[in-house]
Amino acid sequence: MGFFLFVPAVIFLTVVAPIWIIAHYVTRWRTGKAMSSDEEKLLAELWQTTDKMEQRIVTLERILDAEAPDWRRSE
Repeated sequence: MGFFLFVPAVIFLTVVAPIWIIAHYVTRWRTGKAMSSDEEKLLAELWQTTDKMEQRIVTLERILDAEAPDWRRSE
């Protein structure tokens, strides 16, 4: 009688359990890879901030080019 429980247990532990565990962690990895809505909002805000900073830098460079044309050579 013990043999009839032993064989299915061994098959479960050697075949089914590893596949089950691997599938579980693959699913967790895929869901963890996606960005949350808070992270998406933060990324959008950072993108807007970098655009504003880039525009300011371009404006400052234009002002410096007009007022001090040699400012780039002094680096």
